[in-house]
Amino acid sequence: MQYRKVHIIGAPGSGKTFISNQLEKLTNLKAYELDKVFWNQYEQTYVRTNEEERASQLDVILSSEYWIIEGVYYKWLGNAFDAADIIIILNPPVWLRHWRVTKRFLKRKFILGEFHKETLSSFLTLLRWNHKFDDDNMHRIIAYTAEYKSKVIFCRDCDDVKSKLKVDIQ
Repeated sequence: MQYRKVHIIGAPGSGKTFISNQLEKLTNLKAYELDKVFWNQYEQTYVRTNEEERASQLDVILSSEYWIIEGVYYKWLGNAFDAADIIIILNPPVWLRHWRVTKRFLKRKFILGEFHKETLSSFLTLLRWNHKFDDDNMHRIIAYTAEYKSKVIFCRDCDDVKSKLKVDIQ
């Protein structure tokens, strides 16, 4: 794979974390979840990290020679889009994303016991947001990344990413 800095963006349940973890295993790139930058990991409920701390954490990641960052965010990531060699926009069907989000919630809550500060209410809010994502946020992401169109690829699934990046993701 010829890319050293990969930015993966997409809706909840689109496969961002799975694909970034697979790429990390197959390359010398380090994967970073933007959720861990955006949300304060030390709070008992969802609290956003303040903008200065978030910018500082992002700068540390972007200063690395090799990275994969993944997340749903775009507004505060101009520097990341600038620095990326390739931007992968994931957009699988909404029904598949809903299934993945539901499966992840149930697995965390009842199998792993990893509560991740999620509640039934926050899960339902996420599903509602995910349902309208294509008609709202995806259009905004496409508009926001228009200036980077020479390095943007659209993918529906892991196989699509695999073939376009010419790597063997299991």
